[in-house]
Amino acid sequence: MRWIGLAVVLGLNLTLASLAAEAQPEGKVYRIGYLSPVPLSAPPVSRLTEAFRQGLRELGWVEDQNIVIECRTAEGRFDRLPDLAAELVRLKMDVIVAAATPAAVAAKNATATIPIVGVSMADPDRLGLIKSLARPGGNVTGVSYSVELETLGKSLELLNSAVPKVRRVAILSNPANPGHALAIRKLKVVAQSLGLQLQLLEARGPDEVDGAFAAMTKEHAGAVLAVSDTLFYVHRLRLADLTAQNRLPSIYGLREIVEVGGLMSYGANTADMFRRAATYVDKILKGAKPADLPVEQPTKFELVINLKTAKALGLTIPQSVLIRADEIIQ
Repeated sequence: MRWIGLAVVLGLNLTLASLAAEAQPEGKVYRIGYLSPVPLSAPPVSRLTEAFRQGLRELGWVEDQNIVIECRTAEGRFDRLPDLAAELVRLKMDVIVAAATPAAVAAKNATATIPIVGVSMADPDRLGLIKSLARPGGNVTGVSYSVELETLGKSLELLNSAVPKVRRVAILSNPANPGHALAIRKLKVVAQSLGLQLQLLEARGPDEVDGAFAAMTKEHAGAVLAVSDTLFYVHRLRLADLTAQNRLPSIYGLREIVEVGGLMSYGANTADMFRRAATYVDKILKGAKPADLPVEQPTKFELVINLKTAKALGLTIPQSVLIRADEIIQ
């Protein structure tokens, strides 16, 4: 009996020691750097940052009590990201959260030691941010959007189903985005299987977006697919206006563009991705190493259709497409 009692005591001590190891050090306030290419004050962006903050609160982290969040935004100017990342490094953050691929690249270039949690990273393994999704191997982990290659193919199929008479589709991409070259290759394969002709157009800034739409009109494109990019997110109102002015059915990877007048979007639920990023921060602050935390892929996807826009374009979206929608904007 004495041996049994001793075993119980030892087991209890080991359990308590394990719990103590996972607990936050008493009185310590952790510093989280938050690096974003776009303004945090814009309502759609603030929705995503709030999803991240909510995720932290659900895990027991309270701002100004056991964490402080230092936000840095490039305000849509990607060339500012390296300096902002370097500033967060100088401030000795405990972890840096990088919203979108350009921010993750800038953070990785700025430090090889501070843990980085990337959100919505496009093909982080191919870009050299990590060794592999299963074993990142360095100081970067988080939530990838590598499945965008598959969702892009699905987007082109959905656009083809919504406007089956269109044979020529304009593809709008940003050559400054390192993931877009892969996206174009994927779209070419899908277009060939659907019998579609692609008009490839690029835009690095808002002025080039206007020029791209002028080229679509000149070459008689019947619809447009915009590859997901922070630039297009920042200028979503302009993008929606141009598709309306040129009477072009459109599909995007970002629901926020549909909310302001785009026709359709298909892609990952970005709010869920930002909420998931909080779990990575939680694990890292409790001692886990980014190298050992597998990079997640999004699991929630949504098709959003704006019927008001469809009506303005004189389109009748087939019932076969409508029944697949997760949300319909009237």
